Amino acid sequence: MREDDFFRQFFAQHRRGDSGKCLVVAELSASHGQCLERALELIEVAHQVGADAVKIQTYRADTITIDSDREEFIRRGTIWDGQRLYELYDQAHTPWEWHRELFEHAARVGIPIFSTPFDFSAVTLLEELQAGAYKIGSFELVDIPLIEKVAATGKPLILSTGMATLAEIEEAVDAARRKGAKEIALLKANSAYPSPVSQMHLRTIAHLRETFDVVVGLSDHTIGDVVAVAAVALGAQMVEKHLCLSRKIDTPDSAFAAEPEEFARMVEGIRSVEEALGSVHYGPTPAQMASLENRRSLFVVEDVEAGEELTPQNVRSIRPGYGLHPRYYRDVLGVRVSQRVERGTPLSWDLLWRR
Repeated sequence: MREDDFFRQFFAQHRRGDSGKCLVVAELSASHGQCLERALELIEVAHQVGADAVKIQTYRADTITIDSDREEFIRRGTIWDGQRLYELYDQAHTPWEWHRELFEHAARVGIPIFSTPFDFSAVTLLEELQAGAYKIGSFELVDIPLIEKVAATGKPLILSTGMATLAEIEEAVDAARRKGAKEIALLKANSAYPSPVSQMHLRTIAHLRETFDVVVGLSDHTIGDVVAVAAVALGAQMVEKHLCLSRKIDTPDSAFAAEPEEFARMVEGIRSVEEALGSVHYGPTPAQMASLENRRSLFVVEDVEAGEELTPQNVRSIRPGYGLHPRYYRDVLGVRVSQRVERGTPLSWDLLWRR
């Protein structure tokens, strides 16, 4: 299946309201630590731990910022505190000369790959590689020309919404639709690394779907898997989480990326939640059929002689469920039995005198 077909099929399922499974995306970002062999291994590991797709980021330091020592270009208040933006992005970027090999390796492994472009030249490169979908990061949600450029490709478009106001999200979605994007997903995100669980506000996911009529999901930067699993229970149709081989390997993302065992546990939790969500259903399920007999029903609880009346003392609603339905309790009180009935006999109509 072509990668654009894969993503279009995903969007089609969820837009129809089918119970398609959540798309779990392994974000590789800077976890390769500038090592191509590690990047290739990460793609293999993503497939092994149950990710449905992998995502990379397409930029160079000089396409995302400028080389400057001015105070404006120094990170403050984050895990990268004190680093120059240019140096940080130079360390974190995925070299463009790797891209073709990464795309080809993902095809061999059998897992779709797509990317987040950060400028027009990145879109051009990814189009040459026939990327099947595009992601716009939270920091670029306000870059309307970039969104328009990506939307004009006609490929499925995923937008992260960290920091964004409702008005900013509306502006981005309107721009994407105006330029032809038909398959749009909005991901709830918190753009702190790592993100505090208490500030995730997952109830926003349902509001995004109601407000914009799009596929919705979560871009998760919290530690652990609880938030991602909870998001699926609240309607997330896509979950993206950073993956690393080990947090002991020092990279710009290592502080908040999930190790393989953690990622696999998250996927397992998501699949269990999906199974538990099921569909709207009333009445016994197959597993409950044997439990029906433990419902309450009417039983004779004292020996009753023929012609004797049924009273609250000799008939009760108890378990198991072999007698008359409890709804008939008041109907049978005062009615005489047609034969001797032993204590413990389930009450039935043929034991009663017909009125």
